[in-house]
Amino acid sequence: MTLVVGLPRDERATAAIHLGGMLARSLDEDIVVCTVVPPPWPPGMGRVDAEYQEYLDRSATDAIDRARALMPADCAATFVVAGARSTSAGLLEVAHEHGARLLVLGSSTAGVLGRVAFGSVADRLLHSSPLPVVLGPRGFRCRPDSRVRRVTAAFGATEGSAELVIAAAGVAAQAGAALRVASFAVRPRTPLTAGVGSRAEEAVTHGWAADAEQAQHAVLEEVERLPRRPSAIESVVGYGTDWAGAIEEIGWAEGDLLAVGSSTAGPLERVFIGSRSSRIVRHSPVPVVVVPRGAAQALAERAGRG
Repeated sequence: MTLVVGLPRDERATAAIHLGGMLARSLDEDIVVCTVVPPPWPPGMGRVDAEYQEYLDRSATDAIDRARALMPADCAATFVVAGARSTSAGLLEVAHEHGARLLVLGSSTAGVLGRVAFGSVADRLLHSSPLPVVLGPRGFRCRPDSRVRRVTAAFGATEGSAELVIAAAGVAAQAGAALRVASFAVRPRTPLTAGVGSRAEEAVTHGWAADAEQAQHAVLEEVERLPRRPSAIESVVGYGTDWAGAIEEIGWAEGDLLAVGSSTAGPLERVFIGSRSSRIVRHSPVPVVVVPRGAAQALAERAGRG
């Protein structure tokens, strides 16, 4: 099987190649590195348009050459320049042609360094891709021999969350990595009052966390029954007055990968990232894989078969 790395023609290329190499090495996958350029205009185009097309083709070739130099020696990679009206459409076409399992992208240069930021291509794919989409934090780097060491599944005890955990467990087992199930309890700071409102909100938050922990234990019992299990299994709840604090509280390490599910409001077979998932992704300090519900179901079934 294969994963497709979307290759930008700027500083984001290094992050995308580093992330693609780590994932390919961990999952024993081949890599297709793809940069997309618009197709030529119809014959008879003006000289300026022809020169611009030549510039695009040359910049794509240069990007591919730089990507070859960045690619780790132990990764089997194919390099492709695809013609398409949009980058997202071109990447999906190449992924379909090569039977890819994952789409890998970097973050927007407008984002915070070390956090995931959606560019226009990522935003479109996060609402249309039939494949899981992996996003690296801006400036992501890793050692040439890096592997995924732990997969953290974001768990909200909602419809589809259990399937995401089972799917993440299967991926973790394939990579020889640990599994962590994480829920996030966010309680914004309240104005100073007599204290009744604050205590009531705190009680609600801890009650929700207790329910989440119970649901976590139930799904981890399913993980324990899988034919192939992750190298280690744990669960955690992160508390914070905002999403950044709650996500940071659980702690992160090199080799971590965060798995987030699609919104139930979207189509089954495609990624459709909701507001909660979007907040988690945008505050993640580690690479994030966003999994369509249909793909989560298929991965969970595969994990159940071993």
